Amino acid sequence: MSTEVRVPTLGESVTEATVATWFKKPGDPVAVDEMLCELETDKVTVEVPAPAAGTLGEIVAAEGETVGVDALLATIEAAGAGASTPKQQDKPAEKPAAAQSNEGKMVDVMVPSLGESVTEATVSTWFKKVGDVVAADEMLCELETDKVSVEVPAPAAGVLKEIVAEEGATVDASAKLAVIAEGEGAGSGDSAPKADESKAKAPAKGGKDVEDAPSAKKLMAEKGVDPSSVQGSGKDGRIMKEDVAKAASAPQAASVSVAPAPAAAPRGPVNADDGAREERVKMTRLRATIAKRLKDSQNTAAMLTTYNEVDMSGIMGLRNEYKDLFVKKHGVKLGFMSFFVKACCHALKEVPEVNAELDGNEVVYKNYVHMGVAVGTPSGLVVPVVRDADQMGFATIEKTIAEMGTRARDGKLSMADMQGGSFTISNGGVYGSLMSSPILNPPQSGILGMHKIQDRPMVVNGEIVIRPMMYLALSYDHRIVDGKGAVTFLVRVKEALEDPRRLLMDL
Repeated sequence: MSTEVRVPTLGESVTEATVATWFKKPGDPVAVDEMLCELETDKVTVEVPAPAAGTLGEIVAAEGETVGVDALLATIEAAGAGASTPKQQDKPAEKPAAAQSNEGKMVDVMVPSLGESVTEATVSTWFKKVGDVVAADEMLCELETDKVSVEVPAPAAGVLKEIVAEEGATVDASAKLAVIAEGEGAGSGDSAPKADESKAKAPAKGGKDVEDAPSAKKLMAEKGVDPSSVQGSGKDGRIMKEDVAKAASAPQAASVSVAPAPAAAPRGPVNADDGAREERVKMTRLRATIAKRLKDSQNTAAMLTTYNEVDMSGIMGLRNEYKDLFVKKHGVKLGFMSFFVKACCHALKEVPEVNAELDGNEVVYKNYVHMGVAVGTPSGLVVPVVRDADQMGFATIEKTIAEMGTRARDGKLSMADMQGGSFTISNGGVYGSLMSSPILNPPQSGILGMHKIQDRPMVVNGEIVIRPMMYLALSYDHRIVDGKGAVTFLVRVKEALEDPRRLLMDL
């Protein structure tokens, strides 16, 4: 009896992932909850555990393939059914290795110095596989840290016996990466490695002494792709598995497509001098997904935006009066965002449809507020979620937002941190935006846009006075929220911000 291994839930609005690394191969024994493979989405990395114990059977989705939610990844055979066969197959292969191990000593391949303050790295690519002959100082693998890429050379000549840290694994500064049997592969075996090396280096263009990623070579062999037709995006032009997938799909797309879409809107002519000064950079997976989701939001929702403005003098005066006491007691600064979160939670209670979402022909009203707070990072915009924000006080909100912001910029947010939001606040004012129309974060029905605080002349009690003003923008899904509800929501937010005492008295 076999057990299916399927793609787990990837999170809200995430529909596909890429198989990054398999940590087991067919025939390997697996335990319950043992990590089988790693999937990459546009936001986070998802580990896939084994749903049952037994022997890994067929791998349906190989490394580099894109899979949807609940897609079949592999099968696990019951322990009694397939456990004996792989062991019998492994024994003949292990005997020569065992005999050779007596010829030389084992040398550990350790993580090299990563630099000051760098404590861990991720194994990016292995350029050798178990059983390959390696020369001293030959590059074995590449590590990635948050700052640089580090190449790991072989500390001795011999045969690569074991890979301890597979691709995608995170290792600390003193971890063991692999084991080399020193002195093996010499003599009669030297000619074969040289032939293999010449074959491996032949596809390299422009005389670059680099070796393609093992997963890329495997995929090229499976799909019959000529390495010379693949443009490498890795270091020094190294071909990665994503490059092979792109090259393999290009001819198919050309043959199937009747009317090629790109030809319908070609880029305008560019002066030769200008073209020489341009630079083309492939979109990251995160940026491409952001673009797709935001465009889908415009095409799906009946999005409309209503505007208002708020006098920030009340909040600014209250903040200046209590900011020192707030920091002393709670250990966190009192910012503007906690006021906006509290004001939105207050308004959402009166206009619940702004906190709802459309599911087919049904409207799902939520009796909670999971507040998404848009955060800009070097990789793009992410929206961590402050759960049950309506149950929090000012200090808890400020601490949670500060923690989420730090984790977002460090790339340490998990999938759970970014799913389940019911309403979103986006602060374009920190970048100087005076007015904008935020785009909905599907499947949510509302998003509030904050903007720059600017001194403007206002008429108060018949007199012209200078007040710190901010424009507010509420984008909403008109399929669920009527104009009256949207305007009422924004007015309630304005009233609560201009007179924060209303929040205390629930008015």
